[in-house]
Amino acid sequence: MKIIVTVKQVPKTNEVKWDRSRGTLQREGVESIINPEDKFALETAIKLKEQHGFEVDVITMGPPQAEQALREVLAMGADKAYLVTDRAFAGADTLATSYILSAAIKKIGSYNYIFCGRQAIDGDTAQVGPQIAGFLDIPQVTYVSNLEVEKDSLKIKKETDFGYQTISAKSPVLLTFVHSEEPRYPSLRGIFEAFDKNIEIITNADLSLEPSKIGLEGSPTKVKKVFKPAPKGKGEMVEEGSAREMVKKIVDFVKDKNVLR
Repeated sequence: MKIIVTVKQVPKTNEVKWDRSRGTLQREGVESIINPEDKFALETAIKLKEQHGFEVDVITMGPPQAEQALREVLAMGADKAYLVTDRAFAGADTLATSYILSAAIKKIGSYNYIFCGRQAIDGDTAQVGPQIAGFLDIPQVTYVSNLEVEKDSLKIKKETDFGYQTISAKSPVLLTFVHSEEPRYPSLRGIFEAFDKNIEIITNADLSLEPSKIGLEGSPTKVKKVFKPAPKGKGEMVEEGSAREMVKKIVDFVKDKNVLR
């Protein structure tokens, strides 16, 4: 049984820079980390490896420096790592990224489950996981917070707008994770062993994808304008009087602003 986990190396949120000429994030020279929600997916996969003997393969798409993230996941306990990298992939939006990753997953071969983080902190779109499932034509379950293995299926607990839902899913299926298992730190032994493991590089020479479907050319999402939102005005506090009197003051205030009529 094999799990493929997708991870993304993202810039620290307080150091994000923008390339206005290309309408993309500027990642060069910016300290990077593994996307936090991808680590939740990875930790769940590694625990399944420990408990049930799953193989855990990790795949990421990015520049050559993304190898650092893959060394970290190998140190945490992943078995194999794949770096999908090519200048032709630069500037890809979520659609192009998902298409490229799905093609790379097909090249890797058989799998039972694909685990992804719900979304990346540098985009917050929550689109890549579901789009990969679409390109691979497999079912998906999003907002997963917990799961258990039951014979030939997974018992999944997922978040909804109204609480939680428990469902069962059979292989193959793609899952996206919210906060679940707290990610472990790499062990000293794991760090040493990670540098002895090979990271397989996958380029477009291996995938033979059409230029019109990858990179900037294959990205229908175009950023037209980047701006900081106007600062909000100072709030007003209602502190004096009884609860009834304070509620009346709030209602009167809202009516004066023509929010209520």
